[in-house]
Amino acid sequence: MLGPIAGILFDGFAYGMLLFLLSVGLSVTLGMMNFINLAHASFGMLGGYVAVTLMQHFGWPFLATLPAAFVIAAAVSMVLERVMFRRMYRATDLDQTLLTIGVVFMSIAGAAYFWGTVQQPVAVPDYLSGAFVVAGVNIARYRLFLIVVALVIVAVLIAGLEWTRFGAQVRAAVDNQRMARGLGLDVDRAFSLTFALGSGLAGLGGALAIAMVGLDPGFAFAYLIYVLIVVSVGGLASIGGSFVAASLLGISDMAGKYYVPQLGSFLIYLVMVGILMWRPTGLFGKR
Repeated sequence: MLGPIAGILFDGFAYGMLLFLLSVGLSVTLGMMNFINLAHASFGMLGGYVAVTLMQHFGWPFLATLPAAFVIAAAVSMVLERVMFRRMYRATDLDQTLLTIGVVFMSIAGAAYFWGTVQQPVAVPDYLSGAFVVAGVNIARYRLFLIVVALVIVAVLIAGLEWTRFGAQVRAAVDNQRMARGLGLDVDRAFSLTFALGSGLAGLGGALAIAMVGLDPGFAFAYLIYVLIVVSVGGLASIGGSFVAASLLGISDMAGKYYVPQLGSFLIYLVMVGILMWRPTGLFGKR
């Protein structure tokens, strides 16, 4: 009895870590910069297509495509932030929503034009394929790798935002932008780098997602919903909140599909509604 339960917990936690990688960047940018970026999942999709293209057409190994997916997604997002998004920081929520949802439609059309509408296959290395058994629990190597990557990123993000000069600059710019500028801080640069970091993490998550959930032009919309759920449940600007929320939602979704298959994927929405009725600002949100 414990074996299947532990297996569901492991698979659900691995899926939750995938949701965390895709969503933590939006939690940071939305919570710190007050910018509603519904195009966030599009950068995840871009990272996935970067990984697929490098593997299929240039023969890159899978692991080498992961930093490339991060860098390219971050670079593209930085360009868009400077050219387009920065002009909308003081716009209304509706204007920001309309602009970024338009970027989503454009990204979907572009992905369909360049890569087609079919699912993109990806072959992970042999050492990440297959599974092994520990105490009666079937442990998939790729899911374990995904968990390790997510845990490392959690530690790096928390340390980077709490204990580095850049993190202090970002927090200062968020708390009082006028004062930060008066002290000589380059607020625009701090916001641009923060935006690029969040989008780069989405690109990394998109590259890692292919082997688990596949990749097609609908990815940007399909996972935008899950990203928004994680951010809402975890609370804005909370890395720990995104981590806990993604873990909880991933396990709930996996357990629901296993034990209550007639509900399908609906259980994750019930969990979201229940938590937000209890804590409207999310588990760790302050506003």
